[in-house]
Amino acid sequence: MKKFISAFYIAATLMFSASSLANEVSPYKVIESVGNNLFDRIATNQQEITKFPDLMRDIVDDELMPHIDYKYAAYKILGKNLRKTSKEQRAGFVKSMRQYLVRTYANALMQYQDQQVIFEKDKPTKGKKIVSVTTQIIDSNRPTIDIAFKLRLNKKTKEWKAYDMVVEGISLLSSKQAELSQRIAKQGIEQVTLELASIAK
Repeated sequence: MKKFISAFYIAATLMFSASSLANEVSPYKVIESVGNNLFDRIATNQQEITKFPDLMRDIVDDELMPHIDYKYAAYKILGKNLRKTSKEQRAGFVKSMRQYLVRTYANALMQYQDQQVIFEKDKPTKGKKIVSVTTQIIDSNRPTIDIAFKLRLNKKTKEWKAYDMVVEGISLLSSKQAELSQRIAKQGIEQVTLELASIAK
């Protein structure tokens, strides 16, 4: 189970690295290009990362976070609780979610050891607003993991950004929504926001 979780979060990091390139670049090409660049940078800085683990957070912050639609993901996680929150509460939750994602994916990438990633071939996406891209993570010491990345076309910016991934039928976004929405209902959004910020330190 631990190995599966490790692969799950490595895959999640790849998913959230979907770049904000213009929409003439298909979501398939975005996943492949940015994924390759991400893992190449990690491999290049492997010795430095071993000595200074916090460098991985810097890489995540520089390479991934500018392209993560963490606001959209945060709002999806809030679900029905969204209407019960103020603008300030939502902003605080989104900020804490961003910090939480930086920590989560930095920790996950510390376990990356040059696994092979196979990307689905490019397909036409004209007229589509949501696209699912299939990817495989292959490790000689672990079972192959099949992942479906869900990308959304932003109406305003015309950019493809990933917002969810599904591994073995498990949606990362839905899992976090189920976990946090219940806590928000019981404890309130401000308490959960503080908890997320604390975990992210």
